[in-house]
Amino acid sequence: MYKLDTQLIHAGISPDPSTGAIMTPIYQTSTYVQEAPGVHKGYEYARTQNPTRTVLQNALAAIEQGKHGLCFGSGLAATDAIAKLLNPGDEVISTNDLYGGTYRIFTKVFERYGIKFHFTGMADMSTIESLINVNTKMIWIETPTNPLLNIIDIEACAAIAKKHNLLLVVDNTFASPYLQNPLTLGADIVVHSATKYLGGHSDVVHGAIIVNSDELNEKLSFIQNACGAVPGPHDCWLVLRGIKTLHVRMQRHCENGEKVAHFLRNHPKVEKVYWIGFEDHPNHDVAKKQMRGFGGMISFILKGDVLEDAMKVLSGTKLFALAESLGGVESLIGHPASMTHGSIPREERIKNGLADSLIRLSVGIEDVQDLMDDLQQAIG
Repeated sequence: MYKLDTQLIHAGISPDPSTGAIMTPIYQTSTYVQEAPGVHKGYEYARTQNPTRTVLQNALAAIEQGKHGLCFGSGLAATDAIAKLLNPGDEVISTNDLYGGTYRIFTKVFERYGIKFHFTGMADMSTIESLINVNTKMIWIETPTNPLLNIIDIEACAAIAKKHNLLLVVDNTFASPYLQNPLTLGADIVVHSATKYLGGHSDVVHGAIIVNSDELNEKLSFIQNACGAVPGPHDCWLVLRGIKTLHVRMQRHCENGEKVAHFLRNHPKVEKVYWIGFEDHPNHDVAKKQMRGFGGMISFILKGDVLEDAMKVLSGTKLFALAESLGGVESLIGHPASMTHGSIPREERIKNGLADSLIRLSVGIEDVQDLMDDLQQAIG
């Protein structure tokens, strides 16, 4: 078994059998010629299968230390497919600090079909157990969470899930497979917005699911094909290209993130910094146990917690681009309350600790001194 850095370049990939091309070709086709009705070389219609997608799915499974990978047109399409494993009357326990799009699809789409969602803090595992009943079928977590960077103990959640015969789903987008592999910690399903660190260049929208179970793979593959939220071959090729540099990018994201986090914590105008690498961060020890680094995601609040002050910073940076998303090579700055988490009702956001003035950073791989100088001039 090769080390992860080598797997990221080679796993699931072999030279193209027809030409010897070292890079996986983009099979830009919608259908495939059959030798006879129902007799083909493994491919019949591109919604069902595409050779470029197959290579990416195999690569994703390998780098997440799983058995099966499935690709989707977006992270939310992947989330949608997982939710379709449920039936009316089923219940899901989810963290109360999660991506706004996940909250939206749960509450605005799937609740309409009779599925009930419980949102709760997960620092204390007993909270999860108290919500489990005969209808509970799934535990859904993000770790680190978006945008407050809370850490949830995957192994502890997996133990509860197995005890009660529940599925444990882990959204691993913030960590990426380079920093964390939830399947090895007992998760049943790993989901990614591959738009983020896996793609890494802000040029593709993509989603991924990785599982070990043959049964789950069969069910999810059926949903993937039947519902059709699949990515095109060029999108798959872009993610394949991004994965090849995931390790070197994540190393720099982590290095820059650490320096920017300490810079902000020492800034006289900053009240609080959310970054999992601080030793006094809640569940820092859990993060050290289940992760290989602390990443490049940071959130912070200015002193006084004044929205107008935050807005000046958000519009005042020059290198940090004010934009949705994260995980690209370029640094981004965002306002979760009005952007990524705008679909969550304000009272819910405030109750869960997401202040109106919270600023979120996706620290890129530029020169870190330039990034700190940019934040300094914007904060003042």
